[in-house]
Amino acid sequence: MKEYKPVKEGKVREVYDDGDSIIMVATDRISAFDVILKNKVTDKGRVLTQMSKFWFDYTKDIIPNHMISCDVKDMPEFFQNDEFAGRSMKVKKLDMLPIECIVRGYITGSGWESYQKNGTVCGIKLPSGLVESDKLPEPIYTPTTKADLGDHDEHITFEESVDIIEKLHPGKGREYAEIIRDDTIALYKKCADYALTKGIIIADTKFEFGLDENGNVVLGDEMLTPDSSRFWPAEGYKPGQGQPSFDKQFVRDWLKANPDSNYDLPQDVIDKTIAKYKEAYKLLTGKDLSW
Repeated sequence: MKEYKPVKEGKVREVYDDGDSIIMVATDRISAFDVILKNKVTDKGRVLTQMSKFWFDYTKDIIPNHMISCDVKDMPEFFQNDEFAGRSMKVKKLDMLPIECIVRGYITGSGWESYQKNGTVCGIKLPSGLVESDKLPEPIYTPTTKADLGDHDEHITFEESVDIIEKLHPGKGREYAEIIRDDTIALYKKCADYALTKGIIIADTKFEFGLDENGNVVLGDEMLTPDSSRFWPAEGYKPGQGQPSFDKQFVRDWLKANPDSNYDLPQDVIDKTIAKYKEAYKLLTGKDLSW
């Protein structure tokens, strides 16, 4: 049996080269504030993979995505075991665009902090009188750079995203930047509308896109997971304050309240975190986590 070693390791995912395709494995690692925590969160990687699979299937009418299969039987023998089952996705190879495509439908987090200072979010002027967690009149697109592990993503304007892509793909910068901006908004609107019918508000999220061998824009990476999004329960939603969440905001809040923790979570925080992830998965898909 051929042995495989990751060709790339991110905060959560490990990437394996399989010739014409790659295999993305979501581990049980968890990160916050660009730091990988010392703890593992059992089954977290499976939630991320199965959640992405659900959304990729749901949105393939808007834009093609990179998913080929989440069944380890479709992967080399090395991956056909319990260690990789449920957390592995075989995907097309893409030339990834170096932009994090962030879309915000509600004002919260760093966006709320910025708005309080000068009425803008990432340089975009918003109506006066908004309160924390308010729904925005229309979702806004606030791209960032895609930083290396340990570095921070930096907010950029749409025009700066055009310039960044243009340097890599001369003559195509504006075209590709407009496609990923428009698809980011379209994906968010469709999925946020659906999630609301299941009792979840998607406050914000991020997407990543790449190019296939023909230069077509394809949705890649992960999609609308609790790692890449803010999920709030619709029941009890009340603007003017922070909201409870189904995502790792719970972990961020605990770390902020415990600055001397050295990024080491207590077991009850770990247990509550995976319970939140699984609850969100069940609400959105109507199914318990399985693979």
